[in-house]
Amino acid sequence: MTKLPLIIYVPGLLPKPEHGPHRDALFRCLIAGIRRLDEKVALDIAANLHCFDVVSWTYDFYRTHRDFAIDAASIDALIAQDRATDADIAEASSWKRRLVRRVFSLGDFMPFLIPHIATERMELHLRDLRRYIRNNNGIAEHTRQMLKVPLRTAFEAQRPILLIAHSMGSVIAYDSLWQMAHSHDDRVRIDQLLTMGSPLGQNYIQRRLQGKGETGERRYPNNIRRWVNLTSVGDLTAINPNLAHDFGEMLELGLVDSIEDAELHNYFRLDGDLNVHAEYGYLANDVTAKVVTEWWRSCGRP
Repeated sequence: MTKLPLIIYVPGLLPKPEHGPHRDALFRCLIAGIRRLDEKVALDIAANLHCFDVVSWTYDFYRTHRDFAIDAASIDALIAQDRATDADIAEASSWKRRLVRRVFSLGDFMPFLIPHIATERMELHLRDLRRYIRNNNGIAEHTRQMLKVPLRTAFEAQRPILLIAHSMGSVIAYDSLWQMAHSHDDRVRIDQLLTMGSPLGQNYIQRRLQGKGETGERRYPNNIRRWVNLTSVGDLTAINPNLAHDFGEMLELGLVDSIEDAELHNYFRLDGDLNVHAEYGYLANDVTAKVVTEWWRSCGRP
């Protein structure tokens, strides 16, 4: 049997709960989804608490935590629900949400429209994104370093690595892997990258990624074996979910074995309101469970 595999999770923007409660809640959601698919794998992962780690970068970024009590009941309800209901599916794919998605897509191609269409929440995200991109007070480098440390430790211990990154976490993961790929001091290679609700398909993001000014093999990370990208129906952050197209040159150059895109229905509700972008909903989903289960078994585990 191989060394114990490691799942490293990178959350997205906005303050998160303290590390312990946040990690436990994320782990519960992941295990709940896997248990519906493969009880044996769920038990094996659950029995090995050190196989799941969270890069809690948001506290250093915001200097505050989110009160876990806000989400606790909704997480319990999510875990008790085994699939999206007809009402969840209808709301996620409603004409209003599709219209907003098209407007946001238009703004991505014509940035001068953004001030006219941006919601208060979008303005907040753009502010935080700019802070990361500009590396204000070294915050972006510090954030990436928080991910690089556990990646190096796991790789040196010869542990298979699944890197799961949600939303802005996928940008942090990509940038970190690119830097490590093109550094003489890092030989880290991950078995699989799993992105969820990722903005990496946005032109705005792609023009600001690490390696954006390079060409050929220098433009991309070369230390990812497989890449799976999951997008929830109606997710307004992942307005362009086709990463296999946008990063297809990585395949042509032989830098990655495969890039796959898949769709799911995220049915997390907070105070009754559907949030198809929620990290908990992505992790508890059957589609996510299938990806993680197949990877876990490929590592020689039960």
